[in-house]
Amino acid sequence: MASIVYSNDNKHVGFISTRLAGTDGVSLETQKWAAIFEKEGFDCFYCAGELDWPDERSHCIEEADFRHPEIKEINTHCFGVVTRDPSITAKIHTLARHLKDQLYRFIEKFDIRFLVLENAVTIPINLPLGVAITELIAETGITAIAHHHDFFWERQRFKRNAVWDYLNMAFPPNLPSIRHVVINSSAAHQLALRTGISSHVIPNVMDFENPPPVPDAYAADVRKALGISDDELFILQPTRIVKRKRIELAIELVHRIGTRAKLVISHASGDEGYDYEKRLREYSQMLSVNTLFCCTHIREKRGITPEGEKVYALSDVYPHSDLVTYPSTYEGFGNAFLEALYFKKPIVVNTYSIYLMDIKPKGFRAIEMDGYISEETLNEVRRVLTDRRYREEMVEHNYAVARRYYSYSVLEKMLTEFIRGCIW
Repeated sequence: MASIVYSNDNKHVGFISTRLAGTDGVSLETQKWAAIFEKEGFDCFYCAGELDWPDERSHCIEEADFRHPEIKEINTHCFGVVTRDPSITAKIHTLARHLKDQLYRFIEKFDIRFLVLENAVTIPINLPLGVAITELIAETGITAIAHHHDFFWERQRFKRNAVWDYLNMAFPPNLPSIRHVVINSSAAHQLALRTGISSHVIPNVMDFENPPPVPDAYAADVRKALGISDDELFILQPTRIVKRKRIELAIELVHRIGTRAKLVISHASGDEGYDYEKRLREYSQMLSVNTLFCCTHIREKRGITPEGEKVYALSDVYPHSDLVTYPSTYEGFGNAFLEALYFKKPIVVNTYSIYLMDIKPKGFRAIEMDGYISEETLNEVRRVLTDRRYREEMVEHNYAVARRYYSYSVLEKMLTEFIRGCIW
């Protein structure tokens, strides 16, 4: 199946990932990239384990989803251990063959000339998929961009493993027809140091040329629906519930502000289990902080719960918040940081490495903490919350800086040049 034939004027591009649905960073950035490819005259098609793109442009492979039972079984026996059973090796090979066959069908079905690999050969949450993609590209020589969001060496849970052979082969693969894009300068340095692969830095962006619309009637009752009274502060933690987000610092911050407030956590626990969520619930009770776990009422899109209650998009919620907390110890870039700036909200940010290296030097004014909440951080939070003029100057300044460095026009210029260099 290694021979793929397409016409010389073919401009079909195929996006491949484990999931291309919802509001995770990979799915959101894929939408932005696809818009630019289409502006360049390409037709875009999508392949993943979960998709919310039109059926006529999509090819769903259930086993590509990192939440598929067989993939979860492989991960259980490959990470946190140093050897693997031969049966797991056999399962990886069997699934990789199946996935590769499906990828060939995707390419042939839509006459794909060019691939964009969205984190699928970056973070090893689906080992067979990474192996399948690598073998397919080695067999066909098809041109591809590997868009890397977070590498395995950036996540503690992948460092102890029994699959160094696959990681070195496919996460990421070093093949002549693949060009590599990373989202921050640290990733570019580490990729070159660890693998010898050179890469191009293209940061995540938002549409800062077009400010968000004024909340409509549907979103007018967000505070009431979430149980936040007019005399309470609405503190928003717009992330998944995973340990590296350090949400306990947000809980401590709310406790120490000394003002009536509710902390709203927008997303559910991710692919790392529910122990951390249990810990946060217990910690909130210990500090008497009213923490709302709102993943049933805040989703990717508006809707209705099974109980008949309204579901809000995250964009409905941001405008009603008074402060955004972002105490992560590590982020590949920081989409929630940009979102807070886009909706002109003050943000409390832990000084994670990418923030210090790539974001802060641009001139942003954020409320900072360095691994813990100091009196200086608390005083700055109190000033921002009580001094309207100071707060408005801060958020307007941040919006202007973000428009200069992280707008769609910046992405369009950088990516267009890169695409032309890769293909033509």
